[in-house]
Amino acid sequence: MKVALNIATRLLVVHPRPNLNSVRDFSSSQTPTFVLPLLHTHRPAKTLLRIATPSFRSCGCAPMSTLHIRDKIDLSDIERRIFDRLLATLRHFHLQTQLRVAGGWVRDKLLGKECYDIDIALDNMMGTEFVDKVREYLLSIGEDAQGVCVIESNPDQSKHLETARMRLFDIWIDFVNLRSEEYTENSRIPSTQRFGTAEEDAYRRDLTINSLFYNINTDSVEDFTKRGISDLKSGKIVTPLPPKATFLDDPLRVLRAIRFGARFEFTLDEDLKVAAAYDDVKDALAAKISRERIGTEIDLMISGNQPVKAMTYICDLTLFWIVFSLPPEFEPAISDGCERLCVSYLDTAWNLIHLLGESTFTAEQKRLTLCAALFLPLRNVTYREKKAKKIPVVNHIIRESLKRKAKDAEMVLNLHQASYKFLSLIPCLASSEDVQVVDHDWLRDLVDVPVTSRVRVLTGFLLRELKDYWHVALLISTILHPIDIKDEPSQLSKRRDLFNTVENSITKLGLEKVWDIKQLINGKDVMNALQLKGGPLVKESLDKAMAWQLAHPSGTAEECIEWLREANSKRIKLQ
Repeated sequence: MKVALNIATRLLVVHPRPNLNSVRDFSSSQTPTFVLPLLHTHRPAKTLLRIATPSFRSCGCAPMSTLHIRDKIDLSDIERRIFDRLLATLRHFHLQTQLRVAGGWVRDKLLGKECYDIDIALDNMMGTEFVDKVREYLLSIGEDAQGVCVIESNPDQSKHLETARMRLFDIWIDFVNLRSEEYTENSRIPSTQRFGTAEEDAYRRDLTINSLFYNINTDSVEDFTKRGISDLKSGKIVTPLPPKATFLDDPLRVLRAIRFGARFEFTLDEDLKVAAAYDDVKDALAAKISRERIGTEIDLMISGNQPVKAMTYICDLTLFWIVFSLPPEFEPAISDGCERLCVSYLDTAWNLIHLLGESTFTAEQKRLTLCAALFLPLRNVTYREKKAKKIPVVNHIIRESLKRKAKDAEMVLNLHQASYKFLSLIPCLASSEDVQVVDHDWLRDLVDVPVTSRVRVLTGFLLRELKDYWHVALLISTILHPIDIKDEPSQLSKRRDLFNTVENSITKLGLEKVWDIKQLINGKDVMNALQLKGGPLVKESLDKAMAWQLAHPSGTAEECIEWLREANSKRIKLQ
C-alpha cells in the first residue's frame, strides 16, 4: 500500500507545522484558554480554535455531598455459595483462620456496585496452604476444584506475596496472607516481611477507601483505620498514614490516588496533593516504580469513566513529564504549558465521543482516540536513537515511558499522520458545492483519471489504509479543523456536525467499507497485460489499477486492463 499512499499523498496540501514554543504557560490558579495553532490554509489566518483547559475546579473537583453507603454488604447468591464453601472448609478442618475479603470488593459493594474481583486475606496461613484445604474439602463432598494455580512472588515486578488462585462457581478468587512489610530506601523489594495483623494490613493500604475488610466469619465490615467508611461517604481520597510517607513507601500510590479520585469523582485530600507534588516523591516515582506499572495505571485512567479528570490531576500535581517521560534530546523544544494543551485536546476528544454517541466507537477505538488526542501537541517532536533516523517522540512515550505494545504506538502515529490527510479532504467532503482537490502531480501519477473523481480516489486510499479506524482519524482531524465559534459548547456542536457531514459524504460515495472491495485485477493479470515477469512495477501498476477502480466504480476488469495498457504505453513513451 506504500506506493498507493504515495500516489494519494501527493494530492494533499502540506500544512505548516505548529510551533510548540508558542504555547503559553499558565498558573494552576487560572482556568486558561489555549489558542491551538492553525493547520489549514482554506480559512482566514485569524481563525482560532479555543479550548478551555480543565483544572481541578472545571473537572468538578469541589467537595461532594455525602454519598449513600449501604449499612451492610448484600451478598449475591454466588458470593454466598462461595463463602459458605470457605466457611465449611474451616469447620471441616477445625481451623481458626479469619477469612477477610480485602480492598476494592468491599468498597464497591458498599457503594452498591457489583464486583467480581475477590481477594481474601488470611491471618494465620499462606494462601497455597488454605487453597489445598479447600480443594480437599470440595473433593470430600463430591465437588471439583476448578483452575487452582499459584502465582509466585516476583519482587522485580513488585509482586512480593505468593498468591494462590482458585475458581469457585466461575469466579476467580485470590488468597494471600495478611502482611506487614518494610522496604529499602530505593526499592519496592521488602527488607522484612512477616504475618501481620488486619490492622497493620489496613494501614499499609494505599487509600482509606481501599482499607476496608469484610470478615466472612462474622459477616461484618471492619474499618481498622476508622476513616474508610466516613471517607467513602464524604467522597474523599485520603491515605491511611501521612501521605508523603505513604507515597515514598510505594510511589505508585500517587497514581492510584489519582485514578480512584477520577473514577469515583472524589476529592483529593489537600495534604495528599501537597505530598504528591514533592520533588522527592516525584523522583521516587521515576526511580522506584517500573514503567510497566506506570503504564498500566495510565491505561486504566484512559479507559476509565473520567480520563480528562485523571490527566488534569496529573498536570496539576506536576507529574505529567514524570509519567510521560521524554528522551534526553529531542526537537523542537517543548515549551512550558504544553502538557495543558495535551489535556485540552483530550478534553475535546472525550466530549466529541460523547456527543457522537457511545456506539460510534468500540472500546479499543475509544482508547486509541484518547491516546492520539492526548499526544497531538507532540506529533511533530522527534528524537534520534543511536544516530538513527528521526523518530516521533510519541513513539518513545508509548513504548518506553509507558511500556505499552508496539502496536499501540504504531496505531497512534498512523492516526496522527492520517488526520493530516483527512484534514485536507474535509473542505471537499464537507462542502455542498463541487470543491475539487488540485495538484500538479495528479496527471503524472494517475493518467486519465477524471478530475471529478479525485476526492473519491484520495478518500478511498486513505480509508483502505485505516480500515475500521477511519472514524477515529476523522474525529482527530475535526479536532484540528479550525472553527470560527469561540463558545466552547457551540464549538463542540460544530465539530460534531462536521464529523457527521463528512461521514455522510463518505457513505454517499460508497466508501465506508472500501477496504473490503475486491480489486478487479490481480498481479497475474498485470503481468500478462504488461508482459512483466514481476518486480516493483507490478505493485505500482496494481495501485494505479485500484485508483482507476475507485474512479470508475462501475468499471469492469477488461476496461481496467485496457486503461492500464494505455497508461503503460504513455509511460514508456515518456521515458
